[in-house]
Amino acid sequence: MVSTIELNKRQEQILQIVKENGPITGEQIAEQLNLTRATLRPDLAILTMAGYLDARPRVGYFYTGKSEAQLLTENLQKIYVKDYQSVPVVVPENLSVYDAIVKMFLEDVGTLFVVDESSILAGVLSRKDLLRASIGKQELTTLPVNIIMTRMPNITMCQKDDLLIDVAMKLIEKQIDAMPVVKETEKGFEVIGRITKTNITEAFVSLVKNE
Repeated sequence: MVSTIELNKRQEQILQIVKENGPITGEQIAEQLNLTRATLRPDLAILTMAGYLDARPRVGYFYTGKSEAQLLTENLQKIYVKDYQSVPVVVPENLSVYDAIVKMFLEDVGTLFVVDESSILAGVLSRKDLLRASIGKQELTTLPVNIIMTRMPNITMCQKDDLLIDVAMKLIEKQIDAMPVVKETEKGFEVIGRITKTNITEAFVSLVKNE
């Protein structure tokens, strides 16, 4: 994955030369720095992959004029849900609230996805939903989760080919911690993954570290 990088002194020199003289060939850059073309090849490759420079055959290198913020924005447009989605934790809609609390604790997640008998998404259970139910006077071992869950069509969903940045904005807008990744079928939406704030944090950290 390509990202903005911290440039070393020689890479900064190369950028300056290309800014002032581009388009310019690799041989001409090497000559100005009194280095061989082979020595410069890794630096030119890094600068090109990172988006600072562009190269055209028989023309040479030229400066793209893009700032680090612009390059970061462009790279965010290349990250999709499928690259960072994790395994969903799914429960049946007749599960008791008590068992759902246990499931959430054992799986160490903040959101459960509720499915019907056809394994189609029926609802979403958050920590807040379960906490709210446990504070009341209901009998948690007999209260089914479908009584307290958020139901369709009020569920915020995404698909594997959605841009991760768009999903991040939805999570912020809706003030939720996770959303199901779904696949549309004849019966409804099948849950195939989940995206959480943790997934998105991992993606952004990975982008910055150029992993």
